[in-house]
Amino acid sequence: MSVMYSGTPVPVLKEIRDYYGRRYRVGQTDRDLLGRSRTWMFWAAWAAMLVASVGQYGYGALMPVLGSTHGWSLAQGGWVLAVWILCQSGTVYPAARLRGRLGVPPAVPMLVGAVLCATGLVTLGGSGSLVVVLLNHGVLGGIGAGLIYGTCLGVVASWYPERPARTAFVGGAFAYGSIPFVVLAGQFATPDGIEAFLGVAGVLVVLLVAAAALLLRDPPDYWWPPHVDPREWALDKSVNRGLRRNRPPIRRYSDAEMVRSPVFRLLYLAVTCLTAVILFDIAHLAVFAVESGWSAGFGAAALAVLAAASGLTRTAEGWASDRFGRRRVVRVALCAGGVAQLLLLSAGQQGSATLLLLGAALAGGAAGACYGLLPGLVEGHFGERPGLPNFGVFYGAKSVGGLLGVALAGYVAGSDGYAVAFLVAAVLSVTGAGLVGALRLPGLPRLPLP
Repeated sequence: MSVMYSGTPVPVLKEIRDYYGRRYRVGQTDRDLLGRSRTWMFWAAWAAMLVASVGQYGYGALMPVLGSTHGWSLAQGGWVLAVWILCQSGTVYPAARLRGRLGVPPAVPMLVGAVLCATGLVTLGGSGSLVVVLLNHGVLGGIGAGLIYGTCLGVVASWYPERPARTAFVGGAFAYGSIPFVVLAGQFATPDGIEAFLGVAGVLVVLLVAAAALLLRDPPDYWWPPHVDPREWALDKSVNRGLRRNRPPIRRYSDAEMVRSPVFRLLYLAVTCLTAVILFDIAHLAVFAVESGWSAGFGAAALAVLAAASGLTRTAEGWASDRFGRRRVVRVALCAGGVAQLLLLSAGQQGSATLLLLGAALAGGAAGACYGLLPGLVEGHFGERPGLPNFGVFYGAKSVGGLLGVALAGYVAGSDGYAVAFLVAAVLSVTGAGLVGALRLPGLPRLPLP
């Protein structure tokens, strides 16, 4: 709806609430706010996410080379990745909160994140000092990746509130975007060429993220596209197909209210189990392949299969969620992730390359399904506010999972072998499925039978 002012239509802004009391700002289109389609925000964020995960998936491919080049043990190399994960996942929530409170435009954290990521990569290739690499790649590089990750997901979620699958699609780029790096690392990241290889990678990260940063903009808080009535979206299953298998949240919870809820603890533990398993696979799959008798190139190829499956699975998040329900899909995916650990262990013991690639694909697909549905799972229980701050709290569980699945698993694999580590990972994955099955909607009254 718009009125004419000096011959120019001016949109009429208004704030409405749905049946649950949730707020929506309607009246302005994306072209009114940006001068172009919101599709530009989607593809700019997607492009930046392609290179944000180099320090995670790419590092897993570099583990065998870094061990021989810098003289690090498996546990030492694992600690570098564990610190990176700790800082990357721990940055998402505070960055979302600060951006929302201070009104910081997306370009600022994006540019800072690009420089920090590039600095970490250059240090990783040029320095053999474990302390220097921990500080520059682990801490600074992890913070930089967290700034890029949180900003991109927050911007896309704000521009596409009625299409959560768009957020999952952009999140998938965090996984499959690292495939070129992983494949090239298996060919060119030799002890003599790793410094130049990571230097070039750092330059490409800065260029691509900076280009995306120049385009990204935030919509106003609670903005809603005018072509969809938010009140119908909240109740009508023919308009919002996700309601057919997923109950909407009772209301929007603040982060403090959310943390006090018993449901929060269950979901946080489930996310910890999930992240511990997939990060164990990312960190140790290439090393496990080499120790099982395959080449470093094949180890990198197996990791690329895992990353591809993780990223591509997230693109089907919307369809699976609408058809089967988020919680059911996550439970099945976690059980499949447990089976994948047993397949990987059997492949190493039998020397079966086909079985190893199958296990890698199943592990990646299971993780991708869970990560793709996690924002919707959080929103379905606790509601959501602009910038995904509630999701950022749960994403922080990745730091605990990193310590369990990367650092501590390195010690277990080094002392007791990979058989124990893979069995523990399988148990954790199935445990996560049980925790998700125990979730219930917070605020829903319990009605005892008379």
